[in-house]
Amino acid sequence: MHTVPGSDQQPGLPILYLRSFAFWIVFAAMIPVFAIALMLSFPFPFEKRFAVTRLWSRTTIAWLAFTCKLHYEVQGTENIPATPGIIFSKHQSTWETLTLNFWFTPQSWVLKRELLWLPFFGWGAYMMQPIALNRSAGKKAIEQLVEQGCDRLHKGRWIIVFPEGTRTAPGTRTRYRIGGAVLAERSGYPVTPVAHNAGEYWPRNSFIKKPGTIQVRIGAPIETAGKRAQEILAEAENWIETETSRISTLQAPDQDQDTSTRSN
Repeated sequence: MHTVPGSDQQPGLPILYLRSFAFWIVFAAMIPVFAIALMLSFPFPFEKRFAVTRLWSRTTIAWLAFTCKLHYEVQGTENIPATPGIIFSKHQSTWETLTLNFWFTPQSWVLKRELLWLPFFGWGAYMMQPIALNRSAGKKAIEQLVEQGCDRLHKGRWIIVFPEGTRTAPGTRTRYRIGGAVLAERSGYPVTPVAHNAGEYWPRNSFIKKPGTIQVRIGAPIETAGKRAQEILAEAENWIETETSRISTLQAPDQDQDTSTRSN
């Protein structure tokens, strides 16, 4: 943990646009580069391919800190189990999709099948063996999640689940989907909840990235043995939403200064 020097004043709108433009230009250029690297890595074991993904994430977050002065602080790493399990994460931003592999390695995502159709990003994501669901399939999608999720867990991978299903704006709530909890019930693996306030700095569908410090909280694992899926889901949702509200109350972007603390 170290302090990142900076101004005591919030920058004006032109500076925010300029910083964000610099970030987006490089970010967009990196996607095809790393996607092609992932596709070329197909002969190598999964762990080697995952290292390419992790390098992309770390490079992106370092560039974000340099250009937009957006850092992060994480608490609760001592709660991370020694062996892989299931992660239920708050979903407010693109930011968490990049950073969760800092603490949970290697991992497989649960994502919408349509994301694999995106040029470059989807091709690279396909190489990481995600669990790509057709959410309109209903029970069949849940059965696919359970079957493929158990397979990935047995291979020693974390399963990343965003139970809200889509990014939600800070301060709003949506129904948590049951699929990840069904996987937890049937597999018996614990669920580790993750809360954060990334959406306050990197909002959904926003060009501007606000400077400050994203707060990440990793909760104690929720044991799933003997619990029904609804009970698991309710317990995880309660912790995530309570902790997210607490973070937002303690810290908001307009209260942040350009001096911030970052943990790796």
